[in-house]
Amino acid sequence: MKTTRLQTLFTVSVLLLTACSDSNRSGNYLSITNDKEPPAIVNTILSDKNSFYFLDTKSYPDNDPSLPIGVFDSGTGGLTVLEAILGLDAYNNISGEPGRDNIPDFNTESFTYLADQANMPYGTYYAEGKTNLLIEHIIKDVYFLLADKYYTDKTKVATMKDKQPVKAVVVACNTATAYGITYINDFISRAGLDLKVFGVIDAGSRGALQFYDKNENGSIGVIATVGTVGSHGYDNSIARLSKEMGYKGHIDVFSVGAHGIAEAVDEERDFYDPSLTAPRSSYRGPSPGDSLYPISKELLDAYNFDFTSGKMLYDSETPDKCTVLQINDPGNYVRYHMVSLLEKMRESPGAKPLKAIILGCTHYPYLTDDFNRVLKELYNFMRNDEYVYRHLLTEEVYLVDPAVNVSRELYSYLHEKSLDRKQVRQAGSHEFYISVPNTSNPSVKLDENQRFTYEYKYGRTEGEVQEYVKVVPFSRRNISDETLSRLSSFTPLTYKAITNFSSFNPKTKNLSSEFLITEK
Repeated sequence: MKTTRLQTLFTVSVLLLTACSDSNRSGNYLSITNDKEPPAIVNTILSDKNSFYFLDTKSYPDNDPSLPIGVFDSGTGGLTVLEAILGLDAYNNISGEPGRDNIPDFNTESFTYLADQANMPYGTYYAEGKTNLLIEHIIKDVYFLLADKYYTDKTKVATMKDKQPVKAVVVACNTATAYGITYINDFISRAGLDLKVFGVIDAGSRGALQFYDKNENGSIGVIATVGTVGSHGYDNSIARLSKEMGYKGHIDVFSVGAHGIAEAVDEERDFYDPSLTAPRSSYRGPSPGDSLYPISKELLDAYNFDFTSGKMLYDSETPDKCTVLQINDPGNYVRYHMVSLLEKMRESPGAKPLKAIILGCTHYPYLTDDFNRVLKELYNFMRNDEYVYRHLLTEEVYLVDPAVNVSRELYSYLHEKSLDRKQVRQAGSHEFYISVPNTSNPSVKLDENQRFTYEYKYGRTEGEVQEYVKVVPFSRRNISDETLSRLSSFTPLTYKAITNFSSFNPKTKNLSSEFLITEK
């Protein structure tokens, strides 16, 4: 069941026009048009000249090939999408026709990346009934990419105003796509801008369907954030696209809201704290007795958790006798949710074998090896001399990462619209920004790790349009060594671009040398 990196990157390219879910927890969809009242943040951006967020859209430089391409996500997970874009070689760079020429397709382009780390994880807003607040964050992300403002450091009061606007936007976040892309397009339309927006959900759906014959019955798994699963974005997309693509077989979709995986990848301390050796009261991940995400002691043999080096925290000598059991490792979160997915299928009469799993969050490709390892273990897992899950899995299960599909669509669009940049870019021209709590705002409440408290993060109210965060360049002050090590290993092209930004871009010239991100 091993799958290669190439097998996880597919050739389907598609612009997402997925509808957006409303603020209740039913997963129903809204159709947003110019006839409906937009979120308050949109009116602020377009009309309130006294607001920090005002944008003079009338002077926006539309259709300028020299501008960068904007990419945003709720954290560093979206850098996997940027890695796919930077590494794409599927076209001839002279003719624009399909076919490799051993030159990266975006070789002359520059990118502006935003990680809204302070407000992540986006998937939790749905669970807390705060999708309207999430939509406000998403519109602010787009605003940042369009505007010229940023802070050089979280301690600064004045903003710099020399960031370039962008010529296209890639929403490198499944949850933001599911809940926000219709609002983004409506905002762009109200602003009168000729700007294309790309997302990821339809791309993942097409990629998964590609592994099934048109008359084949089977199952597709979706591992995504709680918010993405709650939006039913993938369920609706797969159902719609299977009809459009002429599939006659019956394809079931089994989804799991993977509470904790993205949070662990981005080192949210309530989910993953590598310094701990004992349970903590602030833990918010799965646990025994949890009403939504229970760890079943009867399934400990199936989970096969790694208990070494504090990767599981418990309050007794042995895990089977504990009353407190906490996951404290990204790989163990994968184990828990993969077993949960297969248990969900096992409880569904007549469930067909799983052939493809969509990694429905940009953080998950960092854990591809873990997913493959666990899939192999579960395929071979036996209890009482019987295979427990083998009837629910094909021998080879494909992991679907839609990032390359979005890359192809982006390239085709830029070429067709003559928006592809011809000049060679300068070293350090890719720019990387991250949101941090705005301590100048007296309403902001922080925990001991200088992050928003959980209660504050999800207790805010949409429509107040406050400056909750400051957006600053990537540095060692806001990106941990563990995250940088992961980026260096898994996204080497992106990591190189980050180090170039840190070393050569004028926007980082005031950083102390100890905070610069340099190559190892």
